[in-house]
Amino acid sequence: MISLSPSRTLAALMTCALIAFGHLAHAQQVFRVTAIPDESPTELARKAAPLAKYLEGRLGVKVEFTPVTDYAAAVEALVNRKVDLAWFGGFTFVQASVRSGGKVIPVAQREEDEKFRSVFITADPAIAQLADLKGKDVSFGSQSSTSGHLMPRSFLLQAGIDPDKDFRRVAYSGAHDATIAAVASGKVQAGALNISVWDKFVADRKVDTAKVRVFYTTPTYYDYNWTVHAEMPAAQREKLAQALLTLTRDTAEGREILDLQRATRFVPTRAENYKGIEAAARSAGLL
Repeated sequence: MISLSPSRTLAALMTCALIAFGHLAHAQQVFRVTAIPDESPTELARKAAPLAKYLEGRLGVKVEFTPVTDYAAAVEALVNRKVDLAWFGGFTFVQASVRSGGKVIPVAQREEDEKFRSVFITADPAIAQLADLKGKDVSFGSQSSTSGHLMPRSFLLQAGIDPDKDFRRVAYSGAHDATIAAVASGKVQAGALNISVWDKFVADRKVDTAKVRVFYTTPTYYDYNWTVHAEMPAAQREKLAQALLTLTRDTAEGREILDLQRATRFVPTRAENYKGIEAAARSAGLL
């Protein structure tokens, strides 16, 4: 039996501990991404898969998509640093900024998000303008949705229509695709949603445009972005931003990711772009 001196025993134990710690640290090095659940879970997972694979190659760490149950959970996940990167709508970004005391940073948005729009849809031939919604059942998406609730509500209020007073019933479907389904099935007479989801449904022939149609398109506003916590190291944040900003349609990988994200390309953004969203939220009493 070999006997080690106390000093050699301690050294051996420390070496084993360091090796074990190194393996554990490596195993725990996971970059977590989430997104507001504005579409079905299967669609969100489908959109996230190639992006996660791409980011793994660019960041040099394992990347996992972490689904959340609702918009509020996405906000809390980033604010509490349970995830590293979150896909927010303009309103959820504002909520995260307020909730964290300004400790979140938007790093990129789609070019389309600089001039985003919402659409109001209906299957009722009697509805031709916003004023025709009075006395009707109307669906928004999630209460925390920028394009499915906040901005449509804001434009309604600007038109002199108060949803809580003028509609017979205000419904919340929870997601843009669910709003389309509610209108198509006749559960509500009209609904408001994200224009890109509507365009995608039309392109994929998932909605019968002979029955369901757009009767109002809103003015433009800033919307979605990729956001990180301010405590993310600057070097990692810059590496992440460059990974997103250099995605290009010139490669098969880039084209697949951008198509799934319904993006021409990603461009830089800043918190000041969402001051209009914050003002609309405060004016509507939602913040």
